[in-house]
Amino acid sequence: MVMKVEIGSKVENLRIIEGKVDELILKMGINKDEYGRIMVATMEAVNNAIVHGNQHDDRKNVSVSFECNRNDFVVKVRDEGIGFNPDCIPDPTSPENIENIRGRGVFLMKNLADDIGFNESGNEVIMKFNIETVATKNIL
Repeated sequence: MVMKVEIGSKVENLRIIEGKVDELILKMGINKDEYGRIMVATMEAVNNAIVHGNQHDDRKNVSVSFECNRNDFVVKVRDEGIGFNPDCIPDPTSPENIENIRGRGVFLMKNLADDIGFNESGNEVIMKFNIETVATKNIL
């Protein structure tokens, strides 16, 4: 199953993506633990694209695609910003960064997704979640 969605760079448009994730999770029969990981990481990625990538410029869009099958749930989020280098983000768990409210999103996404990557320019994140659907459980 593949679904693509494009939204304007307004934080209130996060609700559209949340609805699409809900729709896909329900169709796929994904359990609530997987649901939480996918939802939080996806919302973080889209929020980062709106806020940091497109800098709230509602003339720019955020593209989100979902590819799901029995074993994998892949989310791709791309903004129209200049990108960033994900290797240059300070570790938010180190003592000098504990009180810094920025820089936690990528850390969170890396810890929730089973695999994560960024395109060369840093304006697209690809997150893969290994899932177990209800259908898979019933077969085993």
